[in-house]
Amino acid sequence: MRITGTTVYLRPVQKNDMSSFFNAVQDEEIRYMTGTTKTFTMEQLYEHYERMTNDEHRFDFAICLLNSDEVLGDLSILEIDETNQKAGFRIALHHQHVLNKGYGTEAIQLALRFAFEQLKLNRLQLEVFSHNKRGIKAYEKAGFKIEGVLRQSLYLNNQYSDEIIMAMIQTDYKELRDT
Repeated sequence: MRITGTTVYLRPVQKNDMSSFFNAVQDEEIRYMTGTTKTFTMEQLYEHYERMTNDEHRFDFAICLLNSDEVLGDLSILEIDETNQKAGFRIALHHQHVLNKGYGTEAIQLALRFAFEQLKLNRLQLEVFSHNKRGIKAYEKAGFKIEGVLRQSLYLNNQYSDEIIMAMIQTDYKELRDT
């Protein structure tokens, strides 16, 4: 399965993508933005790959540059609850040099199309930390709405950050798509 946009495409994560994941979790800025406090070995990432590929309640995609196939990051639609037609969402770009170029926004739009049009979900929810201003802006630009705040839920770099809960529902998606 491949979901193609204008500058990026999504494809299922492959085992050899774990080297890009590994590089991302070594980058202090990326770790801070995602709230990653744990360090990972390649072996742990390979184990993570095996777990996620065997989990029928999630889809994990590599975000790739259309003109070069470079892996820019990853995103997941996870904890899919078919009964309630809802799921969680997460995205991470793996390299500083790909930030602020619109790749993340386009990848989110492709994921939304997949979630609402193919999976027929009614709700897609994410959590983002208050210090990740760039992420919040990208989610709002894509149409996610803030629904709540878990105050001071993360202590990282000697400071507390709020955890912001954002979501999009099917009617929000249809409104965006039809405009």
